[in-house]
Amino acid sequence: SQVWDHNINDALSRSSFSTMLTTFKSSHDESTSSSTIQEEIMNQYMPTNRRRAMGNKALTLLSDFYQNPLGIEFSIASLVNVQRSNDGTVKILLKLLNHNKNSNSHDDDDDDDNNTAPQSQGTQKSHHYIEAVIIPWYDRSNPSSTLCLSTQVGCAQGCTFCATGKMGLLKRLSTDEILIQLYYAKKMCRVLSRQNVEKMDMDLFDGDGAGEKWLPDIDNIVFMGMGESGDNADAVVQACNIMADRQCFAIPQNKITISTVAPNPGIFKKLAGADAVLAWSVHAANDELRKKLVPTTKFSMFELREGLIEAVMDRSKRLRAVMFEVTMIEDVNDGIKEAEELAIFCLEMMDRVDGMKLVVNLIPFNDIGHRSYRRSPTENVAAFQKILVDRGVITYVRTTRGDDENAACGQLATKKVNAMKFRKE
Repeated sequence: SQVWDHNINDALSRSSFSTMLTTFKSSHDESTSSSTIQEEIMNQYMPTNRRRAMGNKALTLLSDFYQNPLGIEFSIASLVNVQRSNDGTVKILLKLLNHNKNSNSHDDDDDDDNNTAPQSQGTQKSHHYIEAVIIPWYDRSNPSSTLCLSTQVGCAQGCTFCATGKMGLLKRLSTDEILIQLYYAKKMCRVLSRQNVEKMDMDLFDGDGAGEKWLPDIDNIVFMGMGESGDNADAVVQACNIMADRQCFAIPQNKITISTVAPNPGIFKKLAGADAVLAWSVHAANDELRKKLVPTTKFSMFELREGLIEAVMDRSKRLRAVMFEVTMIEDVNDGIKEAEELAIFCLEMMDRVDGMKLVVNLIPFNDIGHRSYRRSPTENVAAFQKILVDRGVITYVRTTRGDDENAACGQLATKKVNAMKFRKE
């Protein structure tokens, strides 16, 4: 039977991926049966005196620690940098290996490993990079982590409060390139499991007093990293279904969330084909204000909501949960007027969709260097939330995580290798 093909021009089928996982799991179990071998490798490759970013030897270990006969890490992406925030959030940087030249790429550069100076005539050879973020939750009775995934290199939507939007769209990720982020994140959590960390007394991030040294396993996935899911819907839907497949990653459907700014009303229907919860980056119910925040918007909020309603009504009640996301920016969209407009907008939808659970998630703005945008004061966010809750709309305020390492919502952005400065030993 077919395993994960090194030629990733073709979309990855669920059956081939399932076979690959079965083969890899068997190899993984055999290669990790000896704790003595693990400890020897740890001692050889993981000195404890490190800055918070992993050194080259530690990065090498993440590729060598679990034997991988299928060549996944040499055909899709390699791990090149890891950073941890003071709150324990871990940001991983992956270099895509450009074996596939297809219509998903918005870069005609050839593949090359030489870090040469930029060439003035646009002939520079380079790789693309993507970021994913592991957010650990240690305060839960059963600690776990959320993984924030990217769907594109850059983004064409140009949201004015988002660093990724400043990049423009460079590449749409294939199904493989989306799944490799989960692969590496789960590998990180295995290597940095509580058992390994406590048994071997290791701290890859230099024991800086930032709290726990270990990473809980991933039980929740959000497509809220770099890129617009709606502009790469086919790959996103396929990746989600593989993640939810019990023979693959076996992530529960209600633990996978796809976020979209909604480039058009029909995109909700397309994304609803995934085994996942839908989230809409609303940011404002008022058309004029939303156009300011999402300048590529071509449809009214009414038209977009109609598309969402149609998509949700075709789903089973088990998947009729919907999340609205609002980035809270001081004196832009955090006032009483904006809260009341959003409450009415939500209630109208709730009245029309039987069995739908709608939740609003208020996200404090994270600094990206915008000349006038500032994070909404706590009292503004609380007043905004109260208006929605009083109207009967479930509303939460997202806890800001990873902002000291530019790993928070809206802060993800990568540059080409010639412009990057990696933290090294």
